Amino acid sequence: MEAIVLSAEWSPKPGFKLGSKDVEGKLSYLGSRVWRDPHLSIQDVKTPQIGDDEVLIEVKACGICGSDVHMAQPDADGYIYYPGLTAFPVVLGHEFSGVVVEAGGKAIDKRTGKRYQGGEAVCAEEMFWCSYCRPCADGYPNHCEALQEIGFSVDGAFTKYAVVNARYLWNLESLKKVYAAEEDLFTAGSLVEPASVAYNAVIERGGGIRVGDNVVILGGGPIGAAAAAILRRAGAANVILSETQRERAELGLRMGATHVVNPQKEDFAQRVLEITDGMGADLYLEATGLPHIVFPDIEKAIWEGKALNATVVIVARADAKIPATGEVFQVKRASIVGAQGHSGHGTFPRVISAMAAGMDMTPLCTRKISLRQVPEHIIMLRDDRKECKITALL
Repeated sequence: MEAIVLSAEWSPKPGFKLGSKDVEGKLSYLGSRVWRDPHLSIQDVKTPQIGDDEVLIEVKACGICGSDVHMAQPDADGYIYYPGLTAFPVVLGHEFSGVVVEAGGKAIDKRTGKRYQGGEAVCAEEMFWCSYCRPCADGYPNHCEALQEIGFSVDGAFTKYAVVNARYLWNLESLKKVYAAEEDLFTAGSLVEPASVAYNAVIERGGGIRVGDNVVILGGGPIGAAAAAILRRAGAANVILSETQRERAELGLRMGATHVVNPQKEDFAQRVLEITDGMGADLYLEATGLPHIVFPDIEKAIWEGKALNATVVIVARADAKIPATGEVFQVKRASIVGAQGHSGHGTFPRVISAMAAGMDMTPLCTRKISLRQVPEHIIMLRDDRKECKITALL
């Protein structure tokens, strides 16, 4: 079967030292420090075999993530942009949904409490947590010490069949009442993963909001747009989206944003304060991946606003320093928190439940393509930000 494979050369930067979980020549938790000259290709790979607690899934839809783009994108020195866990070569693809083809004897469907029978529509977590290490035992699976990630360090879903342990699967049966057409169902199913990343960021890590709070989202990509939908549904009075791209700004308004600020044409902090009657925001989501550029504006809005206790959540991955001023966060009782992943805390089932109740994420998908078109679109997305989510239908 055909698969989209990313390869790269192991070439550590000067001064790089292997971490306790890194594997020489194969795997690193600091991808942008070791992987050079990435190359995308379409290769024939074998259909994977399942274990006793695993499920074979026929992939129906798989979205291109910004992580896919940054793993395949070299910087001026040839190193990949993506700073996180990577092991190459690997079949890309982690935002996917599909149909259960075969299930092992211990592959239990959490919806029914029984073994998967075959034919179930499912989606999957991207974080493959071990359940045995201290972070997992403490309830923090996104920070598993033995973490693997599908499409990053183990083969992913830009192919016909994928194997996933049943513990990471979620049944999509409840979405069938909303999406009668198969294409719509699986498109929606493939969006559960990025929507869960946004949910984890603003609700779990950011602490959520109270009805009537003001929020600011910096970056109108898939995570930012999904966060707009979640926060508006959670009761935010003003959902302010900072976005320079017209198409993404318009989509953000469709998803739930109440206002759009273009920081290239307007004073970001001034507009936030105008919209919130001088208060500023209770929650700021940094989803641009450009913290060194946007943080001065965030600080200005916090400093000049009347609100205390603002939380800044960093969800975009970037190998860049944050220019934070301690005095601002001390005087304003503000906080900076990091958000990684989407697993645990009931996030996936809550997102699926919200989608089944009418939180439509499918507008995020702005273009549908074939599997063989994936490499060219991953490259296209390096510079073209008009599209939000490009999804391969198999």
